[in-house]
Amino acid sequence: MGCCVSTSSRSTSSSRSNGDTVSPPCLGIGFCGQKRTKKTFSDQVVGLQHLPSVPNRIFTNGKSRTSCIFTQQGRKGINQDAMIVWEDFMPEDATFFGVFDGHGPHGHLVARKVRDSLPVKLLSFLHSHHSRQNGSGGMCFSGNLNNTDGGDSEKDGLAEDRLNSLWRDAFLKAYKAMDKELRSHPNLDCFCSGSTAVTMVKQGSNLFMGNIGDSRAIMGSKDNNDSMVPIQLTVDLKPDLPREAERIKRCKGRVFALQDEPEVPRVWLPFDDAPGLAMARAFGDFCLKEYGVISIPEFSHRLLTERDQFIVIASDGVWDVLSNEEVVEIVSSAPTRASAARILVDSAAREWKFKYPTSKMDDCAVVCLYLDGKMDSESDYDEQGFSSATLQSNHSFNAVESDDGQKSEPSLQRNFTVRSAEENDAYTRVPLDVEGDLELVVAEDQNWSGLEGVTRVNSLVQLPRFSGERPNP
Repeated sequence: MGCCVSTSSRSTSSSRSNGDTVSPPCLGIGFCGQKRTKKTFSDQVVGLQHLPSVPNRIFTNGKSRTSCIFTQQGRKGINQDAMIVWEDFMPEDATFFGVFDGHGPHGHLVARKVRDSLPVKLLSFLHSHHSRQNGSGGMCFSGNLNNTDGGDSEKDGLAEDRLNSLWRDAFLKAYKAMDKELRSHPNLDCFCSGSTAVTMVKQGSNLFMGNIGDSRAIMGSKDNNDSMVPIQLTVDLKPDLPREAERIKRCKGRVFALQDEPEVPRVWLPFDDAPGLAMARAFGDFCLKEYGVISIPEFSHRLLTERDQFIVIASDGVWDVLSNEEVVEIVSSAPTRASAARILVDSAAREWKFKYPTSKMDDCAVVCLYLDGKMDSESDYDEQGFSSATLQSNHSFNAVESDDGQKSEPSLQRNFTVRSAEENDAYTRVPLDVEGDLELVVAEDQNWSGLEGVTRVNSLVQLPRFSGERPNP
């Protein structure tokens, strides 16, 4: 297993204009010098059993101090999307947030398991690094990296490189450990089920991102004319992206689209027309892990500026029907910040009905994080139809919703993520040409759309039959 290894690391940086200063050797995950914050890094390391009591962690519809989140079930069965905002994730003004889109018969369980476990694993790896540095009397980590007062640029550059290396290593290790846990989970079958993940940590003006799958994150920012414009932060990792398709081919997987949905390339086993996964990277999906589908995240780091206003992470149910520009317009024009995520989901639902009236609407999940740290007053919040009970419920576990496979789930005859064998027999495949220029990646990756036709994009077409037949070498 695991014959394919692929990593991506892109860094887009810009100088912040407010002149924040920080000593260059201090990088970003704990305390600096002799000063100790009220909450130490050790205080932040929690186990899954303690998650219900963690303050400022929300995962159901509502708002926090700096964000609002909302999800709505589509028309394919149980809602397989999950989301989280965890403020005070670490000392020094750190917030973890992300969206997870499950697929396959147990995709809803996988998405919720990743939502709960992945941030804890990331926190654990950062704490381990911090402990090693403290034990050796080495580097301290704290706060922003920005220094615009004409300091030693060489030291600043070294500090930024070390910061990127630290966080990149933490994201890679956390994602690897998460996939390993899913593989060996005693009560959760992830062989033909999985989940996407777009996760971010905002610490001061630093934004660290890890992404697998086809959910997407964008940022609303003001241009030189003070007009709101979208900046795409992640790439939809579809199987026909040249670098993804090349890796899958090297690992003997196949990439092609079905005749009735030629715009949706999928990953197939080398010896069977299954399962037809519509993304190139995912947690779980172990039937395809030997054939090019990986869980290694694409990592990137960005320095935020005062022009940057908010970040939106959403599952592909939103991006299938709304463009980056439309999403930024909807969020920026919401009557209250607390209602932005709900209004965006409502807008996506209307677009599904208008653009694809014969298709089954996908689940939609949205996280809106405001970078100035401000939200509406409580009165504005109540006017949008949220109650204080909704807020309180965000800090308590719903036993059914947070189930990882150990408790009963609502039964479902069919969630439409997987087609029946009879339906699949009616389709013929359309080979996808991926032999072209592999260097046209960045330009083609941006604003990649998951749906241009009129068919419902299922993440998975069918379960593998595994008849035992193999093609002759």
